Amino acid sequence: MSSADDAPQHSLESLATLTGLTPRTVRYYIQQGLVDRPLGEKRGAYYVAQHLEQLLQVRRWVDAGLSLERIAELRAGAPDDPAPRASKPGSVEVWSRLTLADGLEVHLEPGRAGLSAEQMRRLVRRFTEAYREVRSNDNKESS
Repeated sequence: MSSADDAPQHSLESLATLTGLTPRTVRYYIQQGLVDRPLGEKRGAYYVAQHLEQLLQVRRWVDAGLSLERIAELRAGAPDDPAPRASKPGSVEVWSRLTLADGLEVHLEPGRAGLSAEQMRRLVRRFTEAYREVRSNDNKESS
């Protein structure tokens, strides 16, 4: 029979190595509330499988282009697809406008959408491909 005391314990350095992060980044994620605080105190502090899982999930979200603010929301139990947020007075946002054709535009704010530059490029390519496909199918059907 296994107890919690038998679970593997990791130092900050070994946890950082296992996740491919620096110890400084691990500490920062803990400070930001993205990962639970270590068990134990001071020099006796240690990390367990739960910390490893949390860090790997945060890393996946960061690699997918999510902001740390959005990751904190997800960790706090926010739904995967949040309701649109109203812009705060005085806030500055940079919106991108993708014009597919006369009268057909898509407006995007990558930061609020949690999209990285590479994800934006892929999204634009797919929008363009989808538009071309719809147009070419309509032309074939009307012939």
